[in-house]
Amino acid sequence: MKTILVTGGAGFIGANLVSYLHEFTDYRIVNLDRLTYAGHRENLRDLDASDRHVFVEGDISDADLIEKLLADHRPVAIMNLAAESHVDRSISHPDTFIQTNIVGVFNLLDKARKYWQSLPKEEAEEFRFLQVSTDEVYGSLLPDDPAFSEDHRYQPNSPYSASKAAADHLARAWFHTYGMPVLTTNCSNNYGPLQFPEKLIPVIIHNALAGEAIPIYGDGSNIRDWLYVEDHCRGLHRVLEQGEAGQTYNIGGQCEKSNLDLARTVCELLDELKPRGDSYRKLITLVHNRPGHDFRYAIDNSKIQHLLGWKPEVSFEDGLRKTVAWYLDNQAWCETVLANAKSRD
Repeated sequence: MKTILVTGGAGFIGANLVSYLHEFTDYRIVNLDRLTYAGHRENLRDLDASDRHVFVEGDISDADLIEKLLADHRPVAIMNLAAESHVDRSISHPDTFIQTNIVGVFNLLDKARKYWQSLPKEEAEEFRFLQVSTDEVYGSLLPDDPAFSEDHRYQPNSPYSASKAAADHLARAWFHTYGMPVLTTNCSNNYGPLQFPEKLIPVIIHNALAGEAIPIYGDGSNIRDWLYVEDHCRGLHRVLEQGEAGQTYNIGGQCEKSNLDLARTVCELLDELKPRGDSYRKLITLVHNRPGHDFRYAIDNSKIQHLLGWKPEVSFEDGLRKTVAWYLDNQAWCETVLANAKSRD
């Protein structure tokens, strides 16, 4: 049985990826997560009884731990999803993002290189390191600009995106300098089950159900490209299995929505699935724009479609309905993770 090391596997995308790999592949999964405010063991309860899932609480910055995990489990691949990822938090606490997203990734790459170089030839040729990144490294688009391709210049505008850009550059350097088989993916905004209630869609749902104002930055015209998390997990698996070392693949939903339109759509679904006296749309409130708020992100995913045969399968309408329904059915999860996060902050 082959083993994959997934870092950040108790967070939103990471937990969905671990569950996907467990269901649709034969891999044994070693799951390393520091369990910060956004990573929760509750996200992995369905795998507690599985002998193909090994959870380890720890930090990618811990060199001794990484070295031990690689020696003990001998993975054929590392999928790095460990990251601080919330822009607002990066503005108020940039040091945390530098430590995890840059220093941590350096440590992971450094230990992975030494491990890879120690492998027998056949195992070394099979090994892969997948750096999972974001479209935010490319900066901001104007309304009529073409979508981000893999060749788009990096122009990060927040401490978060700058730290992710630095990590991507390190990953690229490890391929070009050492020849380590590194792949990079840049994805658009994910949505779906298990997303911590600080990101836009779960915030809309959480505040609406609480009867509180739904805050939308600026005039709500900022645009994001939305991708259902299970589609992203399929894309990551496809890149890992079929991608060419040294290449970058953009994974996007080709589904651009303004933040205000998104909030209205979520509220309309809540009106249908959990009606109250007035429409939830009345709770939408425009608030002062945050610093450095990028106007538009959009992903050109033609490369991964043409070369690897991946494309989104879940429509925005179906994915959003599934997402809203999941949060309505899992309010206890929301309260638990929010309480856990409060105790860790």
